[in-house]
Amino acid sequence: MKKILFLLFTIAIILKSNLAVNAKEKEIDTYELLDLFGQIFDRVRETYVEEVTDQELIEKAIDGMLTGLDPHSGYLDAETWEEMQEETKGKFGGLGIEITMEEGFVKVVSPIEDTPAYNAGIIAGDFIVQIDDVPVLGMTINEAVELMRGNIGTSVKLTIAREGIDTFDVDITRAIIKVQSVKSDVFNNVGYIRITSFTEQTFSGVRRAINKIEDKLDNNAIGYVLDVRSNPGGLLSQAVKVTDVFLEKGEIVSTRGREKNDITRYRAKKGDLINKKPLVVIINGGSASASEIVAGALQDHKRAIIIGTKTFGKGSVQTIIPFKNPVESGIRLTTARYYTPSGISIQGKGIEPDIIIKQGKFESNNYRILSESDLKNSLDKNQEQLEDSEELSPQEERLLNDFQLARAINLIKGLSIYGESLIE
Repeated sequence: MKKILFLLFTIAIILKSNLAVNAKEKEIDTYELLDLFGQIFDRVRETYVEEVTDQELIEKAIDGMLTGLDPHSGYLDAETWEEMQEETKGKFGGLGIEITMEEGFVKVVSPIEDTPAYNAGIIAGDFIVQIDDVPVLGMTINEAVELMRGNIGTSVKLTIAREGIDTFDVDITRAIIKVQSVKSDVFNNVGYIRITSFTEQTFSGVRRAINKIEDKLDNNAIGYVLDVRSNPGGLLSQAVKVTDVFLEKGEIVSTRGREKNDITRYRAKKGDLINKKPLVVIINGGSASASEIVAGALQDHKRAIIIGTKTFGKGSVQTIIPFKNPVESGIRLTTARYYTPSGISIQGKGIEPDIIIKQGKFESNNYRILSESDLKNSLDKNQEQLEDSEELSPQEERLLNDFQLARAINLIKGLSIYGESLIE
């Protein structure tokens, strides 16, 4: 027995010794790599074709380290840091476009509604292959952003590659982007809320929109449509609060990091601000990040019917980490993934709608079924012609040109007629 114990003790000492050696070797390898970095840094500083400052080299090295991990991590230099602070407050300069990197090119996640990029016809899924005739292949996302930035009133030419058509150029004039993240309207007795992005004002904007709609309809709204199409996302806290508007209880989203116990869960508080009325959410390929959190939670809880097309699939969490020395700057680092209440990761998958409805519009002039009023000498023909001559309201005009929205409104009406509840 003593021999066995002695043998086990000897093995334990050997294993401990080996672990110490391995740790030492790992430490040496790290120092060797850092020494390699120092050698390359000195060589580039001394022999690069153009003079470059130490700050430029170090900042590019940091950015390269982060962007090499994934397209959403990156270094935020002093200028970018300041602009980001303005962006989350809902006011910033630029084109109004949310982008990512894919296969070496800049890919449009979504244009922000009522911005120069949106008005120029840029759509989710477009690839920007040149900026002012400069190829973007090989650039970092920060370098591409810098090229697109410029003085207000100046223009930039983007060369766009879009599936199914030839590459084309778009000239866009830079402007101050004032993001009105929440808009609302009423279609008959259905409330409509449009969220273009999730900024610091979004939750309060949604509450105001609901109050405005209920006042207009004397609290007789039969249901609501929540439109997050082409919404590139924004603040997680705002996505959680907006989702909570429509839920009585339950998990909204969880974030999970590297470690097994690194899980944060966000839950709804009691109080559905639209009193359990039917809810339809419209999504598309430009709905990303925070938009997907909202749609995913409402879908999992069967609180809303989700219609449209599959979302973008951006389900990772970026943490903004500030650094003050030697300048005020920061990094954007991917630290976790989003999971819907049912435990499904959004990353790379997106949210599948309950009802797939592709965008289009009613082609009223091509074909229609004849009715009694179309017959010659119909008794009501004159009255019908008089009614046809009346101009359409802005809401009617919009429904004719927005097939997904029209279907959403009709779905709410159907649910109201049959008295079906979406709450289990």
